[in-house]
Amino acid sequence: MKIIVGLGNPGKEYENTRHNLGYKVADLLSEKLKIKINKEKMEGQYGNGKVGDEKVILLKPLTYMNLSGNCVSKFLNYYKVSPEDLIVIYDDIDIKVGKIRIKPNGNPGTHNGMKDITNKIGTKDFIRVRVGSGKPEFEMDLADYVLSNFKKEEMDDINKSIENASDAVVKLLKDGIAEAMNKYN
Repeated sequence: MKIIVGLGNPGKEYENTRHNLGYKVADLLSEKLKIKINKEKMEGQYGNGKVGDEKVILLKPLTYMNLSGNCVSKFLNYYKVSPEDLIVIYDDIDIKVGKIRIKPNGNPGTHNGMKDITNKIGTKDFIRVRVGSGKPEFEMDLADYVLSNFKKEEMDDINKSIENASDAVVKLLKDGIAEAMNKYN
């Protein structure tokens, strides 16, 4: 079984912010994989289904970004899923808008949601799909930046990266991480 987590913040006010790229990718995956994210438990909204022979849970933590590890660790423990079968999709300011990067593991960097997940599950050895949200053009508080909406001129690139990230996860599930990295990194 694979658990695919799209990180974001619940609520209409955060719906189109930079920090909600993980939610956006999870929503698109829900459509592509025909897995409805319509159940709630353990501080998350989720749906389950299959991709080929692989059981899949699509999960959106409802804990707000900085506490994402609570939900993720509960799902891993409840379903007895190893962190190596975890895929986390999230925004990354160190990647340009419109670009994505897939990694088999790594440090959480400045991302508080990823810091919380690595702390709560006790490892950084899980797959991540990083979706570029870009850096601010001028000096501003990082929290304000990631909670800001995208500019109109960025939307084509953002929509392309959401599409690519969802396709990359499908490729990853069907053909493995090496194939997905070769095609999308």
